[in-house]
Amino acid sequence: MIDQPDRAIGSAIVTVLTPFIEHLIHQGFTKRTIKRHADNLWALGGEIISKINWDESLRQQPARDLVINAIDEEGGPLLHNPLDPEDQKPFDSTCRKLYKFLTA
Repeated sequence: MIDQPDRAIGSAIVTVLTPFIEHLIHQGFTKRTIKRHADNLWALGGEIISKINWDESLRQQPARDLVINAIDEEGGPLLHNPLDPEDQKPFDSTCRKLYKFLTA
């Protein structure tokens, strides 16, 4: 988070992502798996906020559109600063699951 507009859009993105986490809980995934997906969603939110800071016109889009436009059936955006290059694979897995959930 950099400033108040980032906080507002971040909150809107969380509102979009919360039903997905609830879906995972109801599917019976382990706490560890849910935490891994939540961590990946946190990274996705950060990537979306970064993109918005490069293109201010994106602030006008609804949060759901921002999320849908950032992911697809193949995964998510490239992580800019992964702790480990292998972090992209589980991140893409989460993004694929999220895309399927949001477009179902």
